[in-house]
Amino acid sequence: MIIAICNSKSDVIPDLGYWCNFLYNRLVFKEEKMKRFIKCTFVAVMAIAVSIPGIAFAEFPEKPITYTIPFNPGGESDVTARLQEPELEKDLGVAINVTHKPGGGGAVAWSAFQRTAKPTGYDIVGCNIPHIIGQPMIRKDAGYKTDGFKIIMWFHFTPNALVVSKDSPFKTLDDFIAFAKKKPFVATVGGSGTYSANHLETLRLMKAAGVDLTYVPYTGTGPVIPAVMGGHIKAAMSYSMVSVSYKDKFRTLAVAAEERVPALPDVPTFKELGYDIVGGAFRGVAAPLGTPQPIVDRLAEAYTNANKVIAKKQLALGFVMTYATGDDALKLVDKMRDAYSDVLNDIKKK
Repeated sequence: MIIAICNSKSDVIPDLGYWCNFLYNRLVFKEEKMKRFIKCTFVAVMAIAVSIPGIAFAEFPEKPITYTIPFNPGGESDVTARLQEPELEKDLGVAINVTHKPGGGGAVAWSAFQRTAKPTGYDIVGCNIPHIIGQPMIRKDAGYKTDGFKIIMWFHFTPNALVVSKDSPFKTLDDFIAFAKKKPFVATVGGSGTYSANHLETLRLMKAAGVDLTYVPYTGTGPVIPAVMGGHIKAAMSYSMVSVSYKDKFRTLAVAAEERVPALPDVPTFKELGYDIVGGAFRGVAAPLGTPQPIVDRLAEAYTNANKVIAKKQLALGFVMTYATGDDALKLVDKMRDAYSDVLNDIKKK
């Protein structure tokens, strides 16, 4: 009725139409303003909600996952990632993009990861023990922290192995040690990275045998192999996978395991030869700190399933399978921190 009066031209009440239109426009303006307010409030609430761990609006994952390997192609981490890749894709239903960022014995990738990776589950990185323990402890600024990762899983272990080329004059570990005693620092030993499993085991051997060796670091296992083949170094402190994969080209003098590796039944352990040296590299995968636990659990499940499928191939290559997730993964870091404390503290004193 009011609108009808407002829309009519009245000679009796000339100002009524004006005021009705004015009130009507004000009501419309307020209604539109309220709609905008509600819309902005809803967007803000949703933005806050999705940032809170544990609140999920869609099933993870929905898009490809980037899996960064901190070493060159051809090494143990890369070989494992290539075996895991198809199994992870079947399990998760998305593409797994394996990339490489070598340098600093893994530190280049780990530093970049802790600085830039988002805690969404779509950026994950390969991790190694004792590398992530030794580097931050010894280097003034490693660029990352040991406890700056959300560990998803530790999936295998490879014992260190001292290898030489087939045409090397060193037939046994005793031959190599005798040479090193006669010619200090002339015996060069290559390995993957500094303050890594290979480096720390070389230091342990020097201390146990009373010799001076020259350690030559490489960006990963991949480039160590041609260095041994080409005679650029006298020996390499590498891993059991290299001993198995290159058994026709390399001679393994000893492995740093408690017992002989099943894939290398004829190779003695350091302990058998009188040196109490046991060690190697644990490999696993991590997400950024702050990644929601349900996402970490989903990734751990996928990696566990992949581990079971590829176990037969990895065992044949000299790997030892592990299944450390959750609290067990954190306990393993603490255990290995204690195990390497002696050699790391010796380095810090120098």
